[in-house]
Amino acid sequence: MSKAEKLLARFLRLPKDFTIDELTKLLAIWGYELSNKGNTSGSRVAYINKKTKDIIRLHKPHPRKEIGTATMKDLYNHLNDIKLLK
Repeated sequence: MSKAEKLLARFLRLPKDFTIDELTKLLAIWGYELSNKGNTSGSRVAYINKKTKDIIRLHKPHPRKEIGTATMKDLYNHLNDIKLLK
């Protein structure tokens, strides 16, 4: 099993300790790029897929790096709706 497959399998379990860095790596597999609009964006970030024009917006968790349970569920539902999860 490749690193990408292991990361996807971990995401699909919706763990409580999934980090923003892991999410960035996972979304990069599907062509998403991290975007935060300069110094004024604060903790708001967007992941943009230029090919599909899909945008995922969320608040970067702080002070810890773990993504909240509700956000994980929202991400799962969104990725499932756009047919990235199999």
